[in-house]
Amino acid sequence: MQKIAVVNDMSGLGRCSLTAAMPVLSVLGTECCPLPTAILSNQTGYDSFFCADLTDKMEAYIAEWRKRSVHFDGILTGYLASAEQADRILTFLNEFKTETTLYVCDPVMADDGRVYDTYDDALCGKIAMLAARADVLTPNLTELCILAGTSYEMLTAESGTAAYMQKIADVASALLCGSVQTIVVTGVRVQDEICNLIVTEHGYSAVRSRRFGGSYSGTGDLFSAVLTGELVRGKTVMFAVEKAVRFLEASIAETYARGTDRNDGVNFQNYLEMLLDEKVRP
Repeated sequence: MQKIAVVNDMSGLGRCSLTAAMPVLSVLGTECCPLPTAILSNQTGYDSFFCADLTDKMEAYIAEWRKRSVHFDGILTGYLASAEQADRILTFLNEFKTETTLYVCDPVMADDGRVYDTYDDALCGKIAMLAARADVLTPNLTELCILAGTSYEMLTAESGTAAYMQKIADVASALLCGSVQTIVVTGVRVQDEICNLIVTEHGYSAVRSRRFGGSYSGTGDLFSAVLTGELVRGKTVMFAVEKAVRFLEASIAETYARGTDRNDGVNFQNYLEMLLDEKVRP
């Protein structure tokens, strides 16, 4: 069975991070091998939370994998709590990312035009270093602008124009170098739709879905898990993004209809069976 190492935190509430990735990757027929960066009582969007930082435990944890000469078919990284954690993951990549290992980096650090409060310049710089090592990047629009050194305000000022998608693709294209072959810009809001842009050296394409309410905890983690699982299974990027988008669209629609609080995440459990189908539309 194909193994995917997932570097993220474990949150007891909020249906995000590892608790989102593990069921998705299992349904897709891959073995999810979690490398936890922290244990949280609930994700940080709630008004309070307990967090046990595992930075000083990560090396001993990885050492046990080293003893067993484990090979990973995929590596997926998400939220990191410190620059020191990022350094440990960079070292982990040096050892465990081989020519046959797909590395998908979700460069979690910002949204809606601003960097998260828990991130500083040092950590953002390390995230950029991780991004440069990836085969596939899944930034949201804010993270894309940070990585590309582009003004978020100037780019989103074009949101009402016919050329908006092309301008986003042009910004993303600047990051296609080295190992980075594909960039999927997630969650671009255009009127009553959400657009996800797939950008490669051959151009770009957009996968659209209906928009329901605001943002929900864990949707990025679910998206990147579906994408990584399908790519490791040998599916095309278009297939993987279509499947992720339709899965999330159905999950978010029910969550919105039920009036679920955004911090509680989306009701994706009811739609995991969609991932078993080789079709990309329900």
